[in-house]
Amino acid sequence: MLTRSAITEKLALFKPISDLSDEASFQYPADESPIPAAVLIPIVHRHGSLSILLTKRTTHLKHHAGQVSFPGGRVSEEDNGRQFTALRETEEEIGLRLDESSLIGKLPEYDIRTGFRVTPIVGWIESPFDCTIDPYEVESIFEVPMELVLGLENYEMSSNFSGLELRYYYRLPYQGYEIWGATAGMLRNLATALIEV
Repeated sequence: MLTRSAITEKLALFKPISDLSDEASFQYPADESPIPAAVLIPIVHRHGSLSILLTKRTTHLKHHAGQVSFPGGRVSEEDNGRQFTALRETEEEIGLRLDESSLIGKLPEYDIRTGFRVTPIVGWIESPFDCTIDPYEVESIFEVPMELVLGLENYEMSSNFSGLELRYYYRLPYQGYEIWGATAGMLRNLATALIEV
């Protein structure tokens, strides 16, 4: 099993290689200014096994309604860095109060076509822990086994039309949950970081 220290070390050493053949990748041009945001990728350690905690957003939200996502959101002017944003949003959305000692690394920024540039912050959570979801933002929370996340063969490439443009994205099916788009892409980046030798 991957340990906290091993994951921390792998994240610190991870140097992603830009793969222009990856049809699911997207990056804003240098002259554009996407909205800064941050999410927490919570790794849950429970009885010697690891999982990733995810949320299912409510259907009435303006952005990414009904989608599976990490806890997180846009950076506020009062936030003292992306780590603070990820921790604040996690507490607001699912009632999980963590401090910076729970944070073990981060992944490369991830651009989303809806106008955001997301910094994924990776956290380590020891079980047991309590969550109280904000019913306005979060419909439910669930966990995905780390074994599923680490298997790159589990990620499917899908596509759909947005206007006249054909867009590609990753999917990671799990027990009836539709994990796709940026969430699946960031999970795949995490897997790439952790399985590299």
